Amino acid sequence: MNNHEPRIAYYKVAPEGFKHLRALEGYLANCGLEKPLVELVKLRASQINGCAYCLDMHSKDALAAGETPQRLVSLDAWHETPFYTDRERAALAWCETVTRISETHAPDEAFDAAREHFNEAELVNLTLAITAINSWNRIAISFRSVPGTYQAR
Repeated sequence: MNNHEPRIAYYKVAPEGFKHLRALEGYLANCGLEKPLVELVKLRASQINGCAYCLDMHSKDALAAGETPQRLVSLDAWHETPFYTDRERAALAWCETVTRISETHAPDEAFDAAREHFNEAELVNLTLAITAINSWNRIAISFRSVPGTYQAR
C-alpha cells in the first residue's frame, strides 16, 4: 500500500462515531470564534502533526474564506512575521501548546497569555477547535486520507 490510497474508509466503517465529530465541527462553526482564526489554528495544528490531507483541506477552506496566500505560507513562521493580529498570535501559541500537550503540559504562562485575548467561553471553544483538528489529523494520518481530493465549498 502507498500513501495515495486510503487504508480504510473510516467514515463508512463507523459512521455513528464520525457523526459526533462532524456535530462538533457544526458547533464550532457557530460558536462565535472568527472563521479565519479557526482556519489558522486548524492549519497550524496540521503543520505540527504533519497531516497532508488536513493541510490541503484547510488551506483551501481558508483561501475560499478570503485568507491571503502570504499569511498561509508564512504560518509555520508566524512568530517571526508581522502578518497576524495579537489575538491570532495568542490562538496560535495556545494551539501549539495544546497540540504538543505531552511536551508542554499547558503551563500557566501559556494559559495566562491566551486569557489576555480570549474570555472563558472563547478559550474553551478555541481548545475544542484545537482538540477537534488534532483528532482529525490523527484519523487522516492513520488511515491515509488522500490529499488533493477535498474541494472547498
